[in-house]
Amino acid sequence: MTNVREAAFTIFEHFGVDRLFGNPGSTELPMLKGMPFPYVMGLNEAVVMGMADGYARASREPALVNLHSAAGTGHSLGNLFTAWKNNAPIVVTAGQQARSILPYDPFLYAERPSEFPRPYVKFAIEPARAEDVPLALIRAFVTALTPPMGPVFVSIPVDDWERECDMPALPELTLETEPSDHGLERIAAMLLGAKKPAMVIGTGLANAGGWHHGIALAERAGLPVYAAPYAARETFPEDHPQFAGFLNAWRDQIRAALDPHDAILVVGAPVFTYHVEGSGPHWPEHAQLMALSDDPQHLANLPGGGGVLGNPATGLVRLADIIGRTLDHPAPAYTGPTHQLIDPPAEMTAAYVLKRIAALRPDGAIVVEESPTARGPEHVTLPIVREGGFYSCASGGLGYSLPGALGVCMHEQAGGRRDKVIAVLGDGASMYTIQGLFTAFQEGLPVSFVIMNNSAYAALTGFSGEFGMNHVPGCDLTGLDFVKIAEGHGVAGLRVDRTADLDAALEWSFDTQEPTLLDLRIA
Repeated sequence: MTNVREAAFTIFEHFGVDRLFGNPGSTELPMLKGMPFPYVMGLNEAVVMGMADGYARASREPALVNLHSAAGTGHSLGNLFTAWKNNAPIVVTAGQQARSILPYDPFLYAERPSEFPRPYVKFAIEPARAEDVPLALIRAFVTALTPPMGPVFVSIPVDDWERECDMPALPELTLETEPSDHGLERIAAMLLGAKKPAMVIGTGLANAGGWHHGIALAERAGLPVYAAPYAARETFPEDHPQFAGFLNAWRDQIRAALDPHDAILVVGAPVFTYHVEGSGPHWPEHAQLMALSDDPQHLANLPGGGGVLGNPATGLVRLADIIGRTLDHPAPAYTGPTHQLIDPPAEMTAAYVLKRIAALRPDGAIVVEESPTARGPEHVTLPIVREGGFYSCASGGLGYSLPGALGVCMHEQAGGRRDKVIAVLGDGASMYTIQGLFTAFQEGLPVSFVIMNNSAYAALTGFSGEFGMNHVPGCDLTGLDFVKIAEGHGVAGLRVDRTADLDAALEWSFDTQEPTLLDLRIA
């Protein structure tokens, strides 16, 4: 016989867990006894969840999180929702009070723990018996890792960890679904029969490791490639001649962008993600549309067209093979838009800052972004050109990317790599999880935090015109001093007010092998 804690540690090892992300509380203390791997502490559970999300997405392996009963779970929910939208394979364990006192509404307990995180987890349970915890953990890991991946939740009473249990058998499973040959042949026939076909790529292809497969198909079939609206990962090299640009989350703008094409293949993305109401067709009426995704909801929600379920990366490999057998030579290349050059402005702008980041970033640098007002200029001035080179959040909820950058950096270090992680953050977004700076200090993570400080929730004021408003209350952030905040968390910071000082500040941050923060005062 073994006890629940020993069985859990064996299960964690089997599924490749190498650290625990958490903020410790009393109902979890027995879990932490004799831990076989490091504990990564965050000062707030939203920070903890964001770090785990970044680590899981960068590694494509499960991350393990421990939360403190109902209160800690509540603190985490914003970034748990983001992990759900990001398809991050996170196994969340939450402490629960001892079973013997649960009928008495004890201090620090969760009344209905498995309901609290729903519907933004793939699976949630508090096992009926202590001896059922190991099997619940195995089911949680398998569910989290089954495409489309996502977070799961297991509530574990504090007295379960020492209870005896049987050690369950550890499964060896293949969890990917391969697209059908018939479905892929239909897609290939659509592309081959079109005069001006195009491809739209979303986050799902990066999650499946399909960066190079997207390039190969685009080059073989001569496809212009668009990034899907609000893609939360890199989609296609933005300096590649086949790259056609970014689709905006407005129905009429999507139709206009895709109007030159008579066949459209959407890979690893919904058709389509919108930000405002729209009317009329979802894509040009003269164009055929097919979707390829491992997410059944992408196909269930199709407003017409056809779809194929399965791993999008292997699907593109097989599509390239089918098309290659038909074409004697690659189709003519498409030449997409070029990135603009920007002269130094009198005052710092987001576009100029991003252009200088692009020019000065070290080779292989990874951008983790959460600066809503800078996303448009970023598309023009900061091209993403490498696999694993970009992370953002698919939920639209703020507070992900500061801790997400920490998780991505931990994965880089775990693999022995030294690629620089640059977190491009808005001032408002940074404040949601600013406590993550302390984890960066504790763990010695060389992240460059670049704060685009325009003293406002400027994305909201800019969007207000959609609703005929010229004033939005509660958006003035004047007075935040990020250098003082950083120094209070042990992180070196530098304020930059003048364009003339920007390059030297960026070079200092990029060259430093410790966490740094730049407070850039943007016009």
